[in-house]
Amino acid sequence: MQPSEEEKLFQSIFENASDGLIVTDLETQLVVEANPAACAMHGYTYSEFIGLHRSEIVHPDSQPIYMDYLLAVQARGNHEAQLIHIHRDGTQFDVELRGTLFTYQDRPCLLSVVRDISRRVRAERQLQHRVEARAREQSTLLEISQTLASALELQPGLILDQLRVIVEFTHAGLFVLEDPVLVALALRGPSWQQQETIFNIRLDRPEDRAALFNNHQPTLIADVWSEEPAARLIRLFLGNQAAVLLEGVQSWMWVPLAGKGRFIGVVGVAHTERDYFSVHHAGLALTVANQAAITLVNAELYEQAQTLAALQERQRLARNLHDAVNQSLFSAGLIAEVLPRLWEKDPEEGRRSLEDLRRLTRGAQADMRLLLAELVPSTLTDAKLGDLLRMLGNALAGRMNIPVSVIVTTEGTLPAVVQEAFYHLCQEGLNNIAKHAGASRVDIQLQYETGAVELHIRDDGRGFDPRLVLPGHYGLSMMRERATAVGATFSITSQPGHGTEIVIRWVETQEQEAG
Repeated sequence: MQPSEEEKLFQSIFENASDGLIVTDLETQLVVEANPAACAMHGYTYSEFIGLHRSEIVHPDSQPIYMDYLLAVQARGNHEAQLIHIHRDGTQFDVELRGTLFTYQDRPCLLSVVRDISRRVRAERQLQHRVEARAREQSTLLEISQTLASALELQPGLILDQLRVIVEFTHAGLFVLEDPVLVALALRGPSWQQQETIFNIRLDRPEDRAALFNNHQPTLIADVWSEEPAARLIRLFLGNQAAVLLEGVQSWMWVPLAGKGRFIGVVGVAHTERDYFSVHHAGLALTVANQAAITLVNAELYEQAQTLAALQERQRLARNLHDAVNQSLFSAGLIAEVLPRLWEKDPEEGRRSLEDLRRLTRGAQADMRLLLAELVPSTLTDAKLGDLLRMLGNALAGRMNIPVSVIVTTEGTLPAVVQEAFYHLCQEGLNNIAKHAGASRVDIQLQYETGAVELHIRDDGRGFDPRLVLPGHYGLSMMRERATAVGATFSITSQPGHGTEIVIRWVETQEQEAG
């Protein structure tokens, strides 16, 4: 029986389709028909392909997916799935199937349109790998940024070590500009780490500095021994040391460091492989270098702040020596000078002056001890808090010529930061009394309890209304902040004409007790 024109048309479409077409018997799972594209896709001739069982062309890992695909087609009439097929030579390739049920030669069959998507899958996997690699790089850069940002003091080696996390190198150097010389702060590499005293680079010409800075962009050198301008320039920079320092090195990358709009240094990284560093490496290195530049600037500012703080502390101690000790000793000197004549004239008045002299020298001695304690901060935590408060009381009594009572109920041990805070709070409270209260008596009481301590500072001075804070008077608010910082409460009771009482209480928390 001759096929009809319609059958010839469908046969032509079937045989010339670019996608593979496979007809599988639903009951036997054997291939009963296939077009040339399907045969070629799997590496078989037509006669070899017909009669294959689906397990011979579907990879074992994809068998469960194929069964789900088959059930879905039977349930819905059509379905799509992505599987792995097997070539005749055993190689694997990714395919996309679109299946439809139909009747072929009076038997229920499955027509699968098969498309080789191996190139697409490889491209997607490569893209996914690149995305994952970029995500890892971004995560690493964030960690590097946090590590460098947390380093207040300059740690040049840390910068190179963090750079190596993201860009592999065999040699590296961190240089800062001490005009006109680039001074090596840190070096990495088997032969470089012994060269820090000599591995310095002179930049006598403005064009040399401009070449290194390169408009704040990295400079890649594929081969340091080539005749390209950047390679010749690095050999010129290193001068007589080039042969030693570049031994075994092939590729190089300069990464400029800029901060506050100025060129502050450069990172040089090298590798033993030729043309090792890529543009992508350069971008990563520049990101780290920018953070490193911020770290260098921060370290410089931190050092300046430490210097300024030390200067301010020296000035404060000098003021205290002048305001307290010097005045007390000056007054004591005057009394000592007139005391012999006063004693001959009026022994009773002489005894009172002698008591004043004793009070002044005792106060001066207490002030000196306090200043020495502040010069050695561990003294404030090693000594007993009660002893420190007694020294504060003696110092105030000597300066103000008023009685200061210090009562300590039992003894206890406080965390260092809490003891130091209580010392400074009492010191500030007594300074306020000396400046503003006009008191004739001061009482200090320190009371220890289980897991708590309470400090009372009372005076019988002029008092004030705590609701009214005079402009420029911030002492009480600063005391409150200091107390709050260590978890203590701060309260003040006062009224005009009735003196003032400050109460500071600290209670140990469960976390502190456990620690």
